[in-house]
Amino acid sequence: MPASELLVEAARAARERAVADYSGFKVGAALETIDGHIITGCNIENATYGLTVCAERVAIFKAISEGHRAFRRLVVVADTASPTPPCGACRQIMWEFCGDIEVVMANLETVTATLQMRELLPLPFDQRLL
Repeated sequence: MPASELLVEAARAARERAVADYSGFKVGAALETIDGHIITGCNIENATYGLTVCAERVAIFKAISEGHRAFRRLVVVADTASPTPPCGACRQIMWEFCGDIEVVMANLETVTATLQMRELLPLPFDQRLL
């Protein structure tokens, strides 16, 4: 199985571990490091909603906490017909910690879109502006 398919399958499996008791909207993510490791994440909701953490950020923070610093691509899986792009907060974290990586959006059956981060966040706020 090609690496990209393994990544999509890992994100689908991570989605099953989501804690989405309030919205029912489960999301899984799989982040591929530059050296081929796969780190997954799922959304974890909280009753206050504001403390909810998206699957993409869980995967990125896990990867960073495990010592990974260079990434190739991130897959996001949701049970939707059309692409489910990362939210604004995730886009900011993705840009800052992953740079212009490939972002693959998929559902439970197929890949629905593939974009570069620069397409999802064309004018990012980052270290260059500080």
